[in-house]
Amino acid sequence: MKLIAFAILFLSLNPIFSQNNDITQSLYDTYEKYKEPSLNKRRIKHKQVLGLIEKFKNKNGFIVKKVGESIEGRSLNLVSIGTGETNVFLWSQMHGDEPTATQAIFDIFNFLDSEDFTEQKQAILNNCTLHFLPMLNPDGAEVYQRRNKLGIDINRDALRLQSPEGRTLKRVRDSLDADFGFNLHDQSTYYNAERTEKPATISYLAPAYNYEKDINDVRANAMKVIVFMNDIIQKYAPGQVGRYNDDFEPRAFGDNIQKWGTSAILIESGGYPNDVEKQEIRKLNYVSILSAIYTIANGSYQDIDIKRYDDIPENDRKLFDLKISNATLPLLGKNYIIDVAANRLEVDKDKHNDFWYSSRILEVGDLSTYYGYESFDATGYTIIPGKIYPETQKTIESVQNLDLQFLLKSGYTYVKIGTIDKQKLSSPFPVHLISENYKLPDFKIEIGANPTFLLQKNNAIEYAIINGFLIDLDNFKTAKLLKNAMIYR
Repeated sequence: MKLIAFAILFLSLNPIFSQNNDITQSLYDTYEKYKEPSLNKRRIKHKQVLGLIEKFKNKNGFIVKKVGESIEGRSLNLVSIGTGETNVFLWSQMHGDEPTATQAIFDIFNFLDSEDFTEQKQAILNNCTLHFLPMLNPDGAEVYQRRNKLGIDINRDALRLQSPEGRTLKRVRDSLDADFGFNLHDQSTYYNAERTEKPATISYLAPAYNYEKDINDVRANAMKVIVFMNDIIQKYAPGQVGRYNDDFEPRAFGDNIQKWGTSAILIESGGYPNDVEKQEIRKLNYVSILSAIYTIANGSYQDIDIKRYDDIPENDRKLFDLKISNATLPLLGKNYIIDVAANRLEVDKDKHNDFWYSSRILEVGDLSTYYGYESFDATGYTIIPGKIYPETQKTIESVQNLDLQFLLKSGYTYVKIGTIDKQKLSSPFPVHLISENYKLPDFKIEIGANPTFLLQKNNAIEYAIINGFLIDLDNFKTAKLLKNAMIYR
């Protein structure tokens, strides 16, 4: 609460922010009215995006133009609106598995197509022409992977321009001679704001255009807009903004676009507690991008002190999904105190429409300088391995008839199944499922192992860690937070 109060006080004293504060708050409060309902999961496809773009071809003020194709022949489309002299170019999903801003772009389209905020929209569209290229890498999006069909990172293709997607981006940027460019990405959810436990929900960068990291007017304008956007995010996610290292990368599009004369603003969507599908972060994208466009339109960003750019803490990478601290681990007749950190790693299903978790221990030892989205102080608790329940179940469905809370409290974390359908990839229960012939490996707390063990105090098992999820066995509803356990055949 103190952080929120401080953020609100700080923003109220910031004259640049105050000029735009009313529209920002209104955008936040009315967001659900404009949110595109057909896009509610991260794994979106080109077909969905194309269908939405088609709707705007006949909308008043919108101009839709096919500007290129991906390697597999999927169309790349530019959607433009506005009549102003300042050209603002926004592109998203250069990496196929980074869709948060793509969703926010369609929320912005719905906003621009509405009859609300007439005065503010008139100011934007009279002073700016907005150009959006959503989903630059549709082939990668189809299989939810970073790289394109050629297997290259499009964001490292600004010099060779071997990819048709990269050539399209370069050609559009050049044809627009855009004044501002928004390079919209997702970053790992495990970044945190430097020296804090807070995730870097949004991270920014005004890329350098040379090795010396010089600041000309083009780059300075990008820095000013980023300072403004940081002020916006601080209101709704205080302390959850990071800043990327600005070492010059000569192959990267952001660095070169800055060099080519467009004020390039990198926005990276990271993590937010209990927001697996990044819908809250999507909302923050919507609010902050529209607010930034508004400050560009009215020119208020020009009065921002660029020295405040360096006040944004740098990105760090010291977050885990789960951190267990100060647990006692018996080993070869002695007890040791250790911390254990685990991440829930996503494995895509066949059609890349959904995923399941195959979690792993990422670090063991003294993790006092690291943080967790979920943390548990296990002082006084002893780590013990789980056992196999002795009664074989005929089918996976029959497991639901077991008292799983009692099983876990009794130390059983594995259940044998007589017949396991080959199509089944993961267990829907808070226990692992194994075939009758499966032999458990020796129990070890080590990097790379699946994080499954029990925490015992005074000879009573009180907590279970199953596939990287912490379950309070006296409050068994926490088991519902587990997306899946594992199947071992």
